[in-house]
Amino acid sequence: MKIMETRIIKMSGLVIFLVALISFSSCKKDDETTEPTPSDKDYKQEMRNFVQEISAYAKGINPNFVIIPQNGAEIVSTTGDDTGSPEMTYINAIDGIGQEDLFYGYNADDQATPTEDNEWIRTFLDMAKNNGTVKIMVTDYCSTQSKMDNSYSENNAKDYLSFAADHRELDNVPTYPAQIYNENADVITNLQDAKNFLYLITPDNEFSTKQEFVNAVKNTNYDYIIMDFFYNGEEFTATQIEELKQKANGGKRLLICYMSIGEAENYRYYWQTDWAVGNPSFIEKEDPNWQGNFYVKYWETEWKNIIYGNDSSYLKKILDADFDGVYLDIIDAFEQFEN
Repeated sequence: MKIMETRIIKMSGLVIFLVALISFSSCKKDDETTEPTPSDKDYKQEMRNFVQEISAYAKGINPNFVIIPQNGAEIVSTTGDDTGSPEMTYINAIDGIGQEDLFYGYNADDQATPTEDNEWIRTFLDMAKNNGTVKIMVTDYCSTQSKMDNSYSENNAKDYLSFAADHRELDNVPTYPAQIYNENADVITNLQDAKNFLYLITPDNEFSTKQEFVNAVKNTNYDYIIMDFFYNGEEFTATQIEELKQKANGGKRLLICYMSIGEAENYRYYWQTDWAVGNPSFIEKEDPNWQGNFYVKYWETEWKNIIYGNDSSYLKKILDADFDGVYLDIIDAFEQFEN
């Protein structure tokens, strides 16, 4: 605050002091600092709302459509920690939870996840599993064969489905184990019947053509496949989708489509050439770990309209392509805003 001069004026022997009046309601003392106003937005609840809305829209079109959010499992608790009760509206809206790094990969690939972190995450996975019909699906990142064996064994003991990925990029069909863990010839019509899965979302890294990828998957007996909607920017045909649903041993499997809802990706069909951080307003910042991926204000209507709710939305494309479900990534985006 500036110190204002007091001017002394003498008029007819009378001294008049003119003092500038200062309104303390509109200024602060020099030693006060302006504190940022904390947001009153509940970022966990906003993500719950988003997933629930996606589920309602998809199941309104196909009641059997599978909804699987990945990571951010703590939002199954009303408080977001182990003191909360199950958040049943959210739990009832989903069919599974995907969890990365539960036993291997939390700090580094092919390294065991610290026990305290493993136990903390399992608190929420079990809360969901024990209070609904939620299937838990774990992707561990390990390449040493003994660790891959241990991953399958540990997850099976907890009644979780699991996939030991030997590439963090999720771009290959692992050659180990030679026989898929819990391999079977069953016809899989719902997630609860599944006993194993393959997570393969960047096929253009390893397969030179789209059909080469299709043929490689056709020759496996996984109960369901998590895959991308595109191969090198090109959609799979209806014939290829039907081929991918067939196991090599004659059984049938589910096809689950990957879709990121907590980040926008600049290589997707919806990305506009003039987009940047702050334009549109929902683009918050680039993910420092994944170039071309941008955290979004996922509660904003403009972003939601890209994801679901209309004929040109990402989710409607997935439904129209005859996928059996959707795998929702970056659920834990709420941590970026809470921090």
